[in-house]
Amino acid sequence: NNEKSVPQLLIRDLKFEKSLSKLMFSPDQENHPSKAPVKYGELIVLGYNGSLPNGDRGRRKSRFALFKRPKANGVKPSTVHIACTPQAAKAISNKDQHSISYTLSRAQTVVVEYTHDSNTDMFQIGRSTESPIDFVVTDTVPGSQSNSDTQSVQSTISRFACRIICERNPPFTARIYAAGFDSSKNIFLGEKAAKWKTSDGQMDGLTTNGVLVMHPRNGFTEDSKPGVWREISVCGNVFSLRETRSAQQRGKMVENETNQLQDGSLIDLCGATLLWRTAEGLSRTPTVKHLEALRQEINAARPQCPVGFNTLAFPSMKRKDVVDEKQPWVYLNCGHVHGYHNWGNKEERDGKDRECPMCRSVGPYVPLWLGCEAGFYVDAGPPTHAFSPCGHVCSEKTTAYWSQIPLPHGTHTFHAACPFCAHQLAGEQGYIRLIFQGPLD
Repeated sequence: NNEKSVPQLLIRDLKFEKSLSKLMFSPDQENHPSKAPVKYGELIVLGYNGSLPNGDRGRRKSRFALFKRPKANGVKPSTVHIACTPQAAKAISNKDQHSISYTLSRAQTVVVEYTHDSNTDMFQIGRSTESPIDFVVTDTVPGSQSNSDTQSVQSTISRFACRIICERNPPFTARIYAAGFDSSKNIFLGEKAAKWKTSDGQMDGLTTNGVLVMHPRNGFTEDSKPGVWREISVCGNVFSLRETRSAQQRGKMVENETNQLQDGSLIDLCGATLLWRTAEGLSRTPTVKHLEALRQEINAARPQCPVGFNTLAFPSMKRKDVVDEKQPWVYLNCGHVHGYHNWGNKEERDGKDRECPMCRSVGPYVPLWLGCEAGFYVDAGPPTHAFSPCGHVCSEKTTAYWSQIPLPHGTHTFHAACPFCAHQLAGEQGYIRLIFQGPLD
């Protein structure tokens, strides 16, 4: 009898623990008393190595996690009104109702009202710091060390740039739409914005500088290949790119592609590019702890400078922008790693190009920095390669992947860039294999 009663005691204890846990969790977790809130995914801004230069603050940070909201706040289109004047349109769109206004001419505006959708959560991204924006994104200046570097630039990112709508039920599909609702719950497409009537009688349009999306082929893995950049409309339709960012003429509609985000999708807001990582994708990505272990492993091997014979060491992740005296440096043409020294510094070369003492090849000589933003890694490989010309170090597969991605730059050009600092890549491949010299003892 005693033997039988032990499991029952355990069961009683478990029941008691469950009721305790219900009391301990906040109301928004009541549906999942024993689970953490559902995470849909994360948006990571390219060009920042783990945090913004002056630190992450509030809604302005280098990465933003999207969690299931305590209460659904998604919206979906409902009634369409055709108003004869913009004034009438303003009267239709009241402050408590989401709506999109399409101004066709001075005489005509079409207002599409949106109604609450209990099955979705909405997250808004843009430059504005007003309350409807969940994630505040400012223009990325390549290699900038402080926010003061970025303030002087006239921003090309829209104040209410885009919105992401996530399904509240599995598989938690996330979709992207151009433009976000402002403080009066309105999206307003003026006379100059590209807009049109769709075949089913609805309205659609594009924002001034557009929202571009690229889904990688083969997901975000070591086998990933770049996809094709597309433009996403206000209603989430997919189009080929316009001739320039703000051209009046829209591209061709791409019927067989959707606005559904995948792990590794890139979103370009004309001034900043974001990487979307799904919660599942992030669970397979190396953690900051793993990257720290790789850093310690490299340092434990005691690589040496072949000239000064001093031991080199990568500085800790926290000190990622101050050059340390033990910092490894690299000759970008050959990949030979040294400590800092004045060898081969020829005055007539502007001090930029140096001659490698190991192989005599001439080229830039830069300090090496570890890539600390784990979300940019396509695998968990050791840090054996560096991007050129910035010297950010990560795995071979990661450098190979990013060097193939044409990232939008300005209003009509594309170029590959380092994901950790946004510097345009240089050289034949855009990256180099590092050649370390081990200790002599």
